Amino acid sequence: MGDVGLFGPGTVTWRVNREGVLLVGGGATLILQVAHPLVAAGVADHSKYREDPWGRLSRTIDLTTKVVFGDMRTAEEAARRIRAVHERVQGVTKESAGCYPSGTPYHANDPELLRWVHATLVHTALDVYQRSVGPLTIAEQRRYYEEQKTLAEILGVPRERMPDTFAAFNEYVYDTLESDRIAVTAALRDVVDATLRPELPFVARPLVGTLNMATIGLLPDRLREDLGLPWNRRHERVLEASRVALRRIIPALPRLLREFPPARSAVTAAGRPSGAGLRL
Repeated sequence: MGDVGLFGPGTVTWRVNREGVLLVGGGATLILQVAHPLVAAGVADHSKYREDPWGRLSRTIDLTTKVVFGDMRTAEEAARRIRAVHERVQGVTKESAGCYPSGTPYHANDPELLRWVHATLVHTALDVYQRSVGPLTIAEQRRYYEEQKTLAEILGVPRERMPDTFAAFNEYVYDTLESDRIAVTAALRDVVDATLRPELPFVARPLVGTLNMATIGLLPDRLREDLGLPWNRRHERVLEASRVALRRIIPALPRLLREFPPARSAVTAAGRPSGAGLRL
């Protein structure tokens, strides 16, 4: 077996993060991240999300998958690039929101902000995987969270700043979402609009509608209500029907269509045929 990087075959991280269907949660992840006013300020001041929100997400996913599935050299270089981008993202907020008054300093490499951004990735990945691919036992979810501490650490979150257990992690996410550390800002509204109404050709609009249903459905009730996003029992039934369909379709897909390319490459480099040791 070659250099498998930070994780490797047999880890829950490789099992979960190889699935291309995680892209379905990309919009919700972005909105959850920007719901933190200090993250929102950084995105508003330093990102071209309005022109290319999904492209920005794609580039982020590309670097993150290199950290997860690359050999140690690739993982460390991708992590270094992410930290270097974050180093340039700093300033002060231009509006009051939640517990943060106007003029509050922010820095993208602040461990508090990195912890929240990483938490949204973990939370949404587990949610989408279990909705669309299959269930994970509590033990597997705990393992996934423990493995993800390694990812958070290489991206700049000190291990002592992370919730100690998976239960504590879930409490942290819930408490943050219910706290005044989450608030609607002008930047958040703009990100939501750019995510839900991207400038795409007419033929792509049905796909956007499907993605929007998933994006809104993955958000917590409070955030949906604060943003005025429509959601009712009919929407819930449609999302549930989509979940059932995906659970049937995804296992039947060839891995060429199902997995992120870096995941397939990593499994091959580890000396196993694609899928070996990655139980569904």
